[in-house]
Amino acid sequence: MIYKILTVAGLATFEIYAAIPAGFAFGLSPWIIFFASLAGGVVGVFVAAFLGEKIEKLISRYRKPSKVVKEQKPNLAHKLWEKYGIVGLGFLGTFMVGAPVSIAVGVGFNVNMHKLATWCCIGVLARCTIFTLVGHFGMKLF
Repeated sequence: MIYKILTVAGLATFEIYAAIPAGFAFGLSPWIIFFASLAGGVVGVFVAAFLGEKIEKLISRYRKPSKVVKEQKPNLAHKLWEKYGIVGLGFLGTFMVGAPVSIAVGVGFNVNMHKLATWCCIGVLARCTIFTLVGHFGMKLF
């Protein structure tokens, strides 16, 4: 049983969308799935925040500055950042693409990492709660 819990936590480190269904497929309790995916998701946030800064410093040492700046169309991350700021990038970005990707985008935007990690953790908590409840009540339908 411990391997199943660790598998759910390990999957949640990268993607909660895979961790919660795996927990239900393993036949784990919804409470165990919730806490394992929450722990894995929070670990994923802090690993991404720690490694994101290190990777950015490594890349910036070897990157040559670009001389040509061309106009780009704003993507989803820019729109979230411009409209909702750090809350949108941390909370809504966690729901849409996951916490590690939101942290990576935040590193690219030079965001305050403590605030972004806090909002990503809140997003992970909400995401785990909602998806575990949906999975639990969805399994009751069968």
